[in-house]
Amino acid sequence: MTTSLPRRERRPSSSAPLADLKGPVGPANFTRPKHKRTVTGFGPGEISNVEASIPEPQRAAWKKFLTGEHCRPAAGVPVLTASQTPKPFSTPEDFEKEAVRHIETTLARSLYNCDEGAAYAGTALAFRDRLVLDWNKTQQTQTFADQKRVYYLSLEFLMGRALDNAMLNVEQKDVAAKGLSDLGFRMEDIISQEHDAALGNGGLGRLAACFLDSLASLNYPAWGYGLRYRYGIFKQEIVDGYQVEVPDYWLDFNPWEFQRHDINVDVQFYGSINHWQDDEGKQHVSWEGGEIVKAVAFDVPIPGYKTPTCNNLRLWGSKAASGEFDFQKFNSGEYESSVADQQRAETISAVLYPNDNLERGKELRLKQQYFWCAASLYDIVRRFKKTKRAWKDFPNQVAIQLNDTHPTLAIPELQRILVDIEGLEWDDAWSIVSKTFGYTNHTVLPEALEKWSVPLMQHLLPRHLQIIYEINFQFLQFVERNFPKERDILGRVSIIEESQPKMVRMAYLALIGSHKVNGVAELHSDLIKTTIFKDFVKIFGPDKFTNVTNGITPRRWLHQANPRLSELIASKLGGFGFLKDLTLLSKLEEFVDDKEFRKEFREIKYANKVRLAKHIQEHNEVTVNPAALFDIQVKRMHEYKRQQLNIFGVIHRYLEIKKMSAEDRKKLAPRVSIFGGKAAPGYWMAKTIIHLINQVGKVVNNDKDVGDLLKVIFLEDYNVSKAEIICPASDISEHISTAGTEASGTSNMKFVLNGGLIIGTCDGANIEITREIGEQNIFLFGNLAEDVEDLRHAHLYEKYELDPQLSAVFDSISSGTFGDKESFSALLNGIIEHGDYYLVSDDFASYVDTQTLIDESFKNTEEWTTKMITSVARMGFFSSDRCIDEYAEAIWNVEPLVPKSDGE
Repeated sequence: MTTSLPRRERRPSSSAPLADLKGPVGPANFTRPKHKRTVTGFGPGEISNVEASIPEPQRAAWKKFLTGEHCRPAAGVPVLTASQTPKPFSTPEDFEKEAVRHIETTLARSLYNCDEGAAYAGTALAFRDRLVLDWNKTQQTQTFADQKRVYYLSLEFLMGRALDNAMLNVEQKDVAAKGLSDLGFRMEDIISQEHDAALGNGGLGRLAACFLDSLASLNYPAWGYGLRYRYGIFKQEIVDGYQVEVPDYWLDFNPWEFQRHDINVDVQFYGSINHWQDDEGKQHVSWEGGEIVKAVAFDVPIPGYKTPTCNNLRLWGSKAASGEFDFQKFNSGEYESSVADQQRAETISAVLYPNDNLERGKELRLKQQYFWCAASLYDIVRRFKKTKRAWKDFPNQVAIQLNDTHPTLAIPELQRILVDIEGLEWDDAWSIVSKTFGYTNHTVLPEALEKWSVPLMQHLLPRHLQIIYEINFQFLQFVERNFPKERDILGRVSIIEESQPKMVRMAYLALIGSHKVNGVAELHSDLIKTTIFKDFVKIFGPDKFTNVTNGITPRRWLHQANPRLSELIASKLGGFGFLKDLTLLSKLEEFVDDKEFRKEFREIKYANKVRLAKHIQEHNEVTVNPAALFDIQVKRMHEYKRQQLNIFGVIHRYLEIKKMSAEDRKKLAPRVSIFGGKAAPGYWMAKTIIHLINQVGKVVNNDKDVGDLLKVIFLEDYNVSKAEIICPASDISEHISTAGTEASGTSNMKFVLNGGLIIGTCDGANIEITREIGEQNIFLFGNLAEDVEDLRHAHLYEKYELDPQLSAVFDSISSGTFGDKESFSALLNGIIEHGDYYLVSDDFASYVDTQTLIDESFKNTEEWTTKMITSVARMGFFSSDRCIDEYAEAIWNVEPLVPKSDGE
């Protein structure tokens, strides 16, 4: 008598339909359990076993519809023809087929009601489908290879428009342009339909976006982690000369994201700490109670240029853990409170940088930061645990880069996971944590270094505050052992600032918890070691600190923003190889005296200025002369960036023009001064500067005596897609921060790469740009960083006299020339009576004299052309590809993973 095998229960799949299994799949009387697919994937060790567990007919049915080396059909399965298998399109007809299919079936539109918005949607969906094939394969390849990955944590990712970038990176823009033309649309009209992804504000977020592009283009296995802000930072409108903030509804239609409904992370806030002992006498700590908010994953594909690698940006949205709607409260007539939990949860991912002038705003900011860090760490740890490796291998598999101090809570969060949840000893856990993180510092301004009050953190994150205190205690013990006679140093380097109330210094926590700390330009990296982190250099030694000078992606900032210049360069260099190796630009110097090349270079610059002039006419209703010198300062509005110095210089120019005779005016180079940038909602002084710029423009642009000699333009709602129009059109761009305050700056690189020259201080990356392109090709002015503190001291404690030319400008403002003088009194008094912290008066004469040099140089067209071409040719160092290779080698210790082509 034989005994039958025990019957095994079939478990329904959570993500695949139930199907009847037909044919012999095992011994008689044996029911095979249904294969269960998991939405979050497998570790590399499990994939072969899983594949073997899928019945052959199911595998064959799936694979016969796929192409690629991972997807060859099983023996006996008919091979589909090219027209039947999904594959990337490569002809206008194939593109049209995909776009029309999406317009008809996804959007439910037809030939008769397909407008430009629908054409954009169909085009974007066709390219998204194209990217997804590479995206899926990249994730599979990286999982199979199971090598170290980079996780880039940034509160901002200023991505810009995705369609143009995707088309260029997969080299199908011409194909799509022809296809759209066949359908009756112009490519530039379709591209303009896309909203900029409102996930950032300034250079921090744009740097992160350039880095994601380079990571994918260089084939590094990497993920970005950020927050999915529903309303961005804000959409800027200028009303009566004032900045007004309105929501940025950029998510009305976003084909570039995939919501991962199955990936939800519970994130805890508030609550209490419970200490307890297990049966073996081991002490445990648990964080209990409080509020739970659910983090929902949204994935965005990041395509590399000329490579099948397509990395991932995961953004977290927030929703109530209890669900969107409380039916009991609704039925009881409590209609508002029935959705209160959902509304409270959604505020976490509603807006970038909520105004923190109020205590509730501060709590929301801290909540935002922890929510994002906790969800990201959960995801990273989950992915590591699937590899079944020992915890000591975690830093060999995971590199986490903190982009500024915003993600610093990831350090105590990882320590909490390892100690409280995974049961590691404190010292073992801390060894893992401190080998995993790298920290990029972006500021030398002490007031810009994040601090959170201890009472707020105690209320919101009680367990994390405990962990931070323990990290601090052990660190201070280490310092005391090594520097027993220097008691003063303990207070200076403590993570906890002994103020009222006590504050947690996030930059110190980031530094202590990371194995490498880097600045973003040579001057900046030197300054942090001699100023804000001076004591830490003494404690840890100089090797913990390094420099990686920022860079930009030439794919977006040259090839996409300035296609005619990109094509001209390619025609001289024998192809577009410079987009992957920007140092090849140096060969352009061979053509600096080529008459035809110089002529076409100038024509391209003029055409780009005409394009910007049309934009100004359309949006500002001011006519500007494209032959005038375009003088541009577009960046985040801040006193240290000194837009006020620029506008005071413009007023000085206006007053000088008014005094000139008609003959003298004919000798002057016409100029258009263009400003753009957002001020933080709570930053009153920066908003005052915006108001002054607009009031000056109102007067100057309507003064018939001045005419085309001077125009003043403020471009509202500055963003990446506007920068792509602005950067190629500049003759001179202003990077005039007080020396020693700008960490690097990257807009300076974008302008020079597009053939614009710079007026700037010896600050940030201006110094390295000068070294690369030569002093004769840049206009430097102002005091040096080493003199700044002495000058500030002199302002306060010695006799301080306003520069006489600046005094005349202030008299003009105070006399009401540009509207109500009271509107600008605080801005002027900050310079006249309160120490002129940003040295506007000290640098004003030098600034005005340098502008005169620019006027003279611009009138010499041949000299100016030589400066432009030489500058472009010498910009090879400033590629974000070079940055990423430096991070990979010096900080992350990670290798590229070059994807195999089909058939390998």
